[in-house]
Amino acid sequence: MYDDEIKAICELKEKIDENFRVLRIDQYRFEIQKLRQKQADPEIYSDHNRSKKLNIELKKYENLVLPWDELKTQNDDLLLLAKMAAEARDPAYSDEIGSTYKKLHETETQLELLRIFTSDDDILNCYLSIHSGAGGTESCDWAEMVFRMYTRWLDLREFKWSVLEYQDGDEAGIKSATVLVQGSYAYGYLCSEIGVHRLVRISPFDSNKRRHTSFCSVSAVPEVDDEIEVEIKTADLKIDTYRSSGAGGQHVNTTDSAVRITHLPSGIVVTCQSQRSQIQNREKAMKMLKGKLYQKEKLEREAAMKEKEGVKKKIEWGSQIRSYVFHPYNLVKDHRTGYETSNLSSVMDGGIDDFIYAWLKME
Repeated sequence: MYDDEIKAICELKEKIDENFRVLRIDQYRFEIQKLRQKQADPEIYSDHNRSKKLNIELKKYENLVLPWDELKTQNDDLLLLAKMAAEARDPAYSDEIGSTYKKLHETETQLELLRIFTSDDDILNCYLSIHSGAGGTESCDWAEMVFRMYTRWLDLREFKWSVLEYQDGDEAGIKSATVLVQGSYAYGYLCSEIGVHRLVRISPFDSNKRRHTSFCSVSAVPEVDDEIEVEIKTADLKIDTYRSSGAGGQHVNTTDSAVRITHLPSGIVVTCQSQRSQIQNREKAMKMLKGKLYQKEKLEREAAMKEKEGVKKKIEWGSQIRSYVFHPYNLVKDHRTGYETSNLSSVMDGGIDDFIYAWLKME
């Protein structure tokens, strides 16, 4: 009794120990100690920029070390429990040990994927945007379905998110939507979703019940912090205000609080309507613009240096990355990795982890 469970837990312990060595967890723990000692110096708070930079660096190391420390402690506790239960020949703990091991194994798999995130941008928050393609109501409806899919995934992964812009379609669905996703490695995960998503189904808007193909594009842009310098000239900006649309109470639809900023040299357009104040919306839109310009500059610099960092880092808006077939059969297939599933309902309810993991593993 419990021999198989103890063997599995020991194997998981070996994997955790291996990751401690590969990821140099002990070395980073030493860095955390040094940074905390610096934080204890009262003079550090007299220099706001230095203090902020110190906090960002500390958070970066803690996000790497603390989850592994917690996983190791939980696995050691589970191993001890399994050995005690085996010695006592007590079957009462069997279900608890099995379910706990399953959770720890899933956690280890997720943490192991973080080894793939090598770019400094991967750990950042990000702006996730969905835009309907050509096709009117069909594409707007599809864009809303994709928006729901991602927000369900964000909830399942316990990311914090807030809607910055949401533009309803003329008859149904949405023309576009942008959310700010906050959490460790938000950009690292979601940049794998950049591209065109294709839907094939019998249209609910077609009285003849014909099959239609619809498209929408997904973009992910890192939320850059104040440490990163991006030059934005006031003369290069065109700023428009307009009345917010969608739900939000009586105020949101009665004042011109929404802000649209166009960066004339690049043609980049950002909008924000989530706040009651026009000033607050402008601040958020400027931060979003800063992120997009930073990403554009980085991609151009990489292209000029002919650096090939992998498909994940490239934004090819014309590329069709995934197809969702509702008819004549159920299938979701990623054209980059080849991963596919017939469990369409799970995917549309936010079950896209396997697609993201397949992409990360390919990287």
